[in-house]
Amino acid sequence: MPSWKLSVDDSRCMGHGRCYTVSPGLLADDEEGFVTLRGSSMAIGDEQLADAEAAEAACPERAITLQRES
Repeated sequence: MPSWKLSVDDSRCMGHGRCYTVSPGLLADDEEGFVTLRGSSMAIGDEQLADAEAAEAACPERAITLQRES
């Protein structure tokens, strides 16, 4: 069962692409080069946690947040 939530703030995302470059199994880009998750969030299971943490750390705009769900 997912216990984490990965969110991308669309007002902060500038389309650098670092998130989906370091975590291609988790994130993808759209036709404009932005992460497809921009402006929304997704549930993350423990098996995806390392990729989610890498994506969060790679974002220079700090548009990506990873939160533990209670």
